[in-house]
Amino acid sequence: MSNVRKLASAVALVALLGACAGRDAAYIPIVQPTDQSLDCGALYAEMSANTAKIASLSAEEGNKRGQNIAMGVAGAILFFPALLAMDFKDAAGTDRKSVEARQGYLTTLYSQKHCTAAT
Repeated sequence: MSNVRKLASAVALVALLGACAGRDAAYIPIVQPTDQSLDCGALYAEMSANTAKIASLSAEEGNKRGQNIAMGVAGAILFFPALLAMDFKDAAGTDRKSVEARQGYLTTLYSQKHCTAAT
């Protein structure tokens, strides 16, 4: 009976550690309450920040994909528990899509306010 308990404990520990792999996606609302009060300069600044954030999240997404490939190969060939370190949450991809949706909304708002590229 003690072997069964040890096995159950090991399986539970592996499951708990596997759940820790990766981060959760951040909720980024497309429309925010203060959006309508933003002037052209503030809209442009936020759009520029979003562009930088999209680039950063795209890089994070690529790095995570490479890390998952490495862990998959290591887990399949060398050490099975390495498979538990893989991240299947795709938080960077989800965040990037959210920021892109917000960027699209801000671009529409920017043109509705008749802002120019000079501001």
